[in-house]
Amino acid sequence: MKLFSLLLLLQFLCSSQAQQVGTEKPEKAVPFTVQQCDNGACKPVQGGLTIDANWRWTHKAGQDCYQGTKWDPTICANGDDCAKNCAIEGADYEKDYGVVPTGTDSVTLKFVTNKNVGSRMYLLDASGQKYQMFMLKNKQFHSMSMSPNFLAVSMEPYTLLLWTRCGTSAFPNNKAGAKYGTGYCDAQCPRDIKFIAGKANSEGWQGEGTDAGKGKMGNCCPEMDIWEANSISQAFTPHTCKDISAKPCTGALCGDGEGNRYKGLCDKDGCDFASYRWGATEFYGKGKKVDTSKKMTVTTQFVTKDNTDRGELSEIRRVYVQDGKVIQNEAVKIKGMAKPTADSLTEEFCTANKQMTGDENHFGKNGGLKRLGDSMAKGMVLVMSIWDDGEAKMQWLDGTYPPGKSADTFGAKRGTCEANTGDPTTVRAANPDASVTFSNVKIGPIVKVAADAAGGTAPKN
Repeated sequence: MKLFSLLLLLQFLCSSQAQQVGTEKPEKAVPFTVQQCDNGACKPVQGGLTIDANWRWTHKAGQDCYQGTKWDPTICANGDDCAKNCAIEGADYEKDYGVVPTGTDSVTLKFVTNKNVGSRMYLLDASGQKYQMFMLKNKQFHSMSMSPNFLAVSMEPYTLLLWTRCGTSAFPNNKAGAKYGTGYCDAQCPRDIKFIAGKANSEGWQGEGTDAGKGKMGNCCPEMDIWEANSISQAFTPHTCKDISAKPCTGALCGDGEGNRYKGLCDKDGCDFASYRWGATEFYGKGKKVDTSKKMTVTTQFVTKDNTDRGELSEIRRVYVQDGKVIQNEAVKIKGMAKPTADSLTEEFCTANKQMTGDENHFGKNGGLKRLGDSMAKGMVLVMSIWDDGEAKMQWLDGTYPPGKSADTFGAKRGTCEANTGDPTTVRAANPDASVTFSNVKIGPIVKVAADAAGGTAPKN
């Protein structure tokens, strides 16, 4: 099974979604509590999880605006009319999307539920109208307990830079706002977002098969992938953009098309600390030092030069806890550094690994860690997801990538999966019951990680 889950932080372009609110199904977010910690004590912060608007039913008086891979031209003759005509509905999270609350601070995301595949969830604040914003410089994102007991599907907790209200005042057509999961963007400048910058992304939309489609416009913003992982491989990866705020794109500025990857607004490659890729092949996986057949807790620390909240971001560290034991991130050998090994992500590490692989350092050209820290200072939104990969079949995470590269080339082999094992059609048929559980999220000052978190055996997924 080749699945992937993601936890990340993003800076959303909330104005990007211009949609009306439907009346068929009232929206009620999935309750989810995080812990805000300081001076050794943690307080619960009430919030809720909302699913991305792309997953929701979009219609005009019961008639689908979008079905399969196509827009209805009778409703969506152009992007402006489509945005005015189409409404998005509330969600039946467990029945339709396989999003199951498993405690006040725990949620399970199922991979296939009926005809739906995967999910992408955002954390709202207690009002339910705005995204919960996290300021992560000089902080640690702690105790994300999960059991990534699957392959070829990605589980990701990550952060993005979004506007808190999602543009309901800046773009009057957008009545839905953050409550309905609008405004997604990331450093890939995705063009599969259905509504961007106040109108539908219907012009030039193309899609077929398992590919839902793409339009001419994309949505760009800085991104911090806290946890890109499945049962074989994992990585934590920052991505920078030329702008520290979110911005739409078209053409070469989206970084798509031959010769345009490094001409776009954002760094698509990122600077990844991927243990297997950089030589620590026995560190993470089933039966390995960090055993993916068991529950684990992951702590990510965002260190500043002067150890203050306003300081320049200079380092990202990772620590695991499993079976009551603290497991430090395993050091890897990267030539060109002052020290022969590295166990954390720094500017020096990023520059050295790009030189060794021969990849363009778009991360550094866009300002590197300092630039990412500037984005973090604006606040970022927590995203949790589970998904498969129709374009690259997850080879960038757990196989040999890019296609055609020899596995013997430094940095090309990222895991043990063979080419094409991540084809979505195969993955969905073979592993519909795959899932991931995210729980026990804590945000607070950087402290020494204690061996008091998750352990035991993971449920079979």
